Amino acid sequence: MGQPNRQLDVLLDQSGISRAGLAARVNRLGGEAGITLRYDHTAVARWLRGQRPRGRVPELICEVLGRRLGRTLTLADIGMAGPGPPASAELAAGDGRLDAARAPEPDGAAGLAHFVERTALSWRSDQLHADEPGNAPLSGSAAVAPVWEWENPPEDADVSHSGPREVSEVDVEVLHAARGHYEHLYRNAGGVATRPRVVGFLTGEVAPLLRGGYGDRTGRELFRAAGALAAVGGICAYDADAQGPAQRYFHQALRLGKASGDRLFGGYVVALLVNQALFLGENRHAIACAEAVLRTADPHASPALATDLYAMQAKAYARLGARRDAHECMRRAEAYSERIRREDEPEETGYVEPGLVEVRLAEALLVLGELDAAERYAEEAAREPAHVRGRVNRLATLTDAELRKGDPERAAETAARMVRCAQGIESRRLRERMRAVREHLLRHPGTPAAEAAGLIEDALRVPL
Repeated sequence: MGQPNRQLDVLLDQSGISRAGLAARVNRLGGEAGITLRYDHTAVARWLRGQRPRGRVPELICEVLGRRLGRTLTLADIGMAGPGPPASAELAAGDGRLDAARAPEPDGAAGLAHFVERTALSWRSDQLHADEPGNAPLSGSAAVAPVWEWENPPEDADVSHSGPREVSEVDVEVLHAARGHYEHLYRNAGGVATRPRVVGFLTGEVAPLLRGGYGDRTGRELFRAAGALAAVGGICAYDADAQGPAQRYFHQALRLGKASGDRLFGGYVVALLVNQALFLGENRHAIACAEAVLRTADPHASPALATDLYAMQAKAYARLGARRDAHECMRRAEAYSERIRREDEPEETGYVEPGLVEVRLAEALLVLGELDAAERYAEEAAREPAHVRGRVNRLATLTDAELRKGDPERAAETAARMVRCAQGIESRRLRERMRAVREHLLRHPGTPAAEAAGLIEDALRVPL
């Protein structure tokens, strides 16, 4: 048996298919081609340990994973480009007569090293297939598991690692500077334009450092900085509407954050997952993840993070029709927003700018049908200074509020401001938002609304 098949491991992880699920799909696809196969999860475990199945089975694996991931895979992509084992040996495995125990998952330092290698290969795969949509996000227990693992023991006792290149504090500082650079680029140019740059940096600069040599202290600082960049990669993928890859990046950032020992950073990453869950309509999942942070990381340590988590919970409760819970979360969000002191906050929570909580609450109030309050909050959010991307979102929310209040002329003016702000941003999420505003405007007959809808339509004609 050869070296562990990291490429297959990464692809299996990206696809969200279990070992038993892969075996069943290969058996079924083989049956469609007239080949009788009886693989189970123990056979897949052997493939992951380096065994190459015989005959056409590698091609079937390519087909199964390729269908799930939405791209064509080669034998090299799944780590099976070399010659296979003798037919007799693999026949026994295919018949299920060899009941090898499932390979145990690595833990401790070995488990962290295994995770780093899988993550680096995942980044490389994303770089090679950046133009493809990727797989759908995980749901159910598979989506919850990384948050549960972050929240609960065991912690990493020692993250030191031996490698060919000694990692220094200067290397870590470069990663922090890169995070700030790419975040600024994302906010002003959008995730579509920024994503390939972040992925290229993760592959070319961050992965070699993670494979390098470092002691426990430097290693934790390195994992913290690498996690921050992985989180930006997830944000860009989310903005490009590649939701499966985005979730995968957030999960990677969460594991890197746990290795760093920085609970507050991990809470920030979970907040990104909460935001994505809201977008996907997973409201109960969003509430549960937010609650995990609020009970694990001291909310007083980052009033900004607590502000956003409570505001997002309010929106989720509003969607579920739980008015009392929504209002309670709104009150808590506003209370924590008054305690924010930027100099005491981690760099990542800088996104909680003045006006963010107001626009979040305006969206929740619109769901609840409390239109007067929603419009007041949306107006207040739009008055506050914000980066380009945030300003577009705030103006979109204000347009919705004005239309719901029966003032299409004011809404048309606000929508026109939104279009002007959006010029030069490459974001599929903002495009979806603008498209929704356009449809809302078209439901209000009249020249101003029609003209504003036309401006949006003209802006959306430019391809990304």
